Amino acid sequence: MPILADRESRLLIDGKLVAGSSGTFSTVNPATEETLGVAADASVEDMSTAIGAARRAFEETDWSTDTALRVRCIRQLQDALSKHVEELRELTMSEVGAPRMLTSAAQLEGPIADLSFSADTAENYQWRIDLGIASPMGIKTQRTVAREAVGVVGAITPWNFPHQINFAKIGPALAAGNTVVLKPAPDTPWCAAVLGELITEHTDIPAGVLNIVTSSDHGVGALLSKDPRVDMVSFTGSTATGRAVMADGAATLKKVFLELGGKSAFLILDDADLAGACSMAAFTASMHAGQGCAITTRLVVPRNRYDEAVEAAAATMGGLKPGDPTNPGTICGPVISARQRDRIQEYLDSAIAEGGRFACGGGRPADRDVGFFIEPTVIAGLDNTAKVAREEIFGPVLTVIAHDGDDDAVRIANDSPYGLSGTVFSPDLDRANSVAARLRVGTVNINGGVWYSADLPFGGYKQSGIGREMGLAGFEEYLEIKALATAAQ
Repeated sequence: MPILADRESRLLIDGKLVAGSSGTFSTVNPATEETLGVAADASVEDMSTAIGAARRAFEETDWSTDTALRVRCIRQLQDALSKHVEELRELTMSEVGAPRMLTSAAQLEGPIADLSFSADTAENYQWRIDLGIASPMGIKTQRTVAREAVGVVGAITPWNFPHQINFAKIGPALAAGNTVVLKPAPDTPWCAAVLGELITEHTDIPAGVLNIVTSSDHGVGALLSKDPRVDMVSFTGSTATGRAVMADGAATLKKVFLELGGKSAFLILDDADLAGACSMAAFTASMHAGQGCAITTRLVVPRNRYDEAVEAAAATMGGLKPGDPTNPGTICGPVISARQRDRIQEYLDSAIAEGGRFACGGGRPADRDVGFFIEPTVIAGLDNTAKVAREEIFGPVLTVIAHDGDDDAVRIANDSPYGLSGTVFSPDLDRANSVAARLRVGTVNINGGVWYSADLPFGGYKQSGIGREMGLAGFEEYLEIKALATAAQ
């Protein structure tokens, strides 16, 4: 049976596909502005019911202790996703505006493949570690360290890479033995809701173990932070919302994972291939219309080659015209909504007001009256104090900033409230690694290396978040540690 055959999705609560108490809301194609269909619109009461189902499933079933069951169910889900990958590809292009080329990587196929890491980790994980016998306080004692599921996890996800972020949360959370309530962004409800169809039809996941609650109201998701029945909140989104999640969770001292904003720097040292590095920076900043938290949106270049760098970046970025995401050659598709497009334009206007100039781009494409498109834009003439150098824009915008040597480049990169990612280019690997070691960020790309991988932890320093997603560290975010001490004979 085709997924979303009736163009209307439903909530998954306690193992059943149900309507939302608040009716439905529309989901829109950002490239065409056409309504694709509707999603179930959950109320606070629906969310409360989902939390209750997750609580019951954790406390009354053997999900948290039956590793073999969890591994089998995750692999069943992965198999179902793989069998429906072409339908999911069309859905992702139409609802997210994701370019077709990205659906073979981080927008779809990559996250599906990455579910294997969660299943394999659970299957091979050392759940109990024997520390042997010691005599603390003179009492002969056998010591053991056990790892156990946290409990009920509330997962709140954004719209930019919905499959990747949904699976990066529910994969390890379920594999670790938790039950989950997933609240996706209102902009991309179908990308999450289709999981409900596949789970009920193709997996043995017990009722209540995974609940999916779509809603047009952001306040519905806030209940996950406030409800004492939820043990942990895993949130990806803006730093401002992350602060609210953390504040709401403080009342019950929930465990909180936060993957938040970024304003990452691409550092080109004075011995690097300037044209090649600038071209890569421009390509990266344009991909998926710049809608990625770890994208390097500050291009930091040697001052004596500043004009050359601006020209090289603009030559690449200006050639990446926004286009139809279904076209295999499109790099830069639409942004997610009219609201986001207008927000980006306000940032571009602020750059001019502060004395900057556009080396290319600067607004809506002249040939696209329909769709939420913004031209890939290179901003020149500003320093690191400018608004466009300080705040996360989430659009295809690259700000070029001059540096006066390695120390100054590091200073500029670190002069940010964020610390998510960074890039360093230099043919001298010792020099590049020395600079990378001084960056206060969670991931660093050196000379084009790729840090995105299921087995590599991702996360940031400072206001870019708390904790790590993916890798063994990401799996262990969803575990508690219990020390067992047994009097020995």
